[in-house]
Amino acid sequence: MRRPQLDIQLKTPDQIEKMRAAGLVVAEALRRMREAVAPGVSTAELDAIAESTIRAAGAVPSFQGYHGFPASICASVNEQVVHGIPAPTQVLRDGDIISLDCGAVLDGWHGDAAITVAVGDVDPALLRMAAVAEDAMWAGIAAAARGAASGRGRLTDISHAVETAVRKGGRYGIVDGYGGHGIGTEMHQDPHVLNYGRPGKGPRLVSGMALAIEPMITLGSPRTAELSDGWTVVTRDGSRAVHVEHSMALLPDGVWVLTAVDGGRERLGDLVTARQPAATA
Repeated sequence: MRRPQLDIQLKTPDQIEKMRAAGLVVAEALRRMREAVAPGVSTAELDAIAESTIRAAGAVPSFQGYHGFPASICASVNEQVVHGIPAPTQVLRDGDIISLDCGAVLDGWHGDAAITVAVGDVDPALLRMAAVAEDAMWAGIAAAARGAASGRGRLTDISHAVETAVRKGGRYGIVDGYGGHGIGTEMHQDPHVLNYGRPGKGPRLVSGMALAIEPMITLGSPRTAELSDGWTVVTRDGSRAVHVEHSMALLPDGVWVLTAVDGGRERLGDLVTARQPAATA
């Protein structure tokens, strides 16, 4: 079932269960990479960890071969915003930050998420920026949940919530043009979800929508450039950047953060669907 105009794919609760399985594969790959991040580790080593984790779960890396992309993850270091290509020659150093973006497809359904990780002893300003991006992502997810529950929510309510949280957090650049997206039987689907904008615009937020929410912010200008490799996006002014992402779905009784191990319960509380079991002692 697809909504008209933007060709938005609406999922049944059972299909969302399948997306949850893919999302947990992604979550495990990101967990293992986070544990492995350290000075002296190459981004190619992190890529190998992700691929082995995904394939061991019976899934396939979404990114590998996507429009010719040569790896299982995007590994973006320091001024690299997104789409960094892992390489054995790119070795992490103390004080770096790295954004790890990972996707997996399991039984035909996709999961997609990203984290930003500190390497060793990192400037507190960078840690603060990463925390602001994380908070903004959760603000966007909460706005989607509340908008769907009220029956009055629109797509750009998410964008506005992300932007408001970033602006509240400090003076950061919100990367121009890039944002989240629909997700389901393809990794990238309608609609595009910008990280800034006025609320109350775009399609209604309804049960069955699945979206990847992914703030990308910088310590400087929001303007970017693409390197000659045809993939890596960097800040034009060389300022450091962070990128975080979760895939989430809207259900009749709440939101499900498909790539969060707890389904979003810690950050969202009662906004989370009952399909996500409450944590047990």
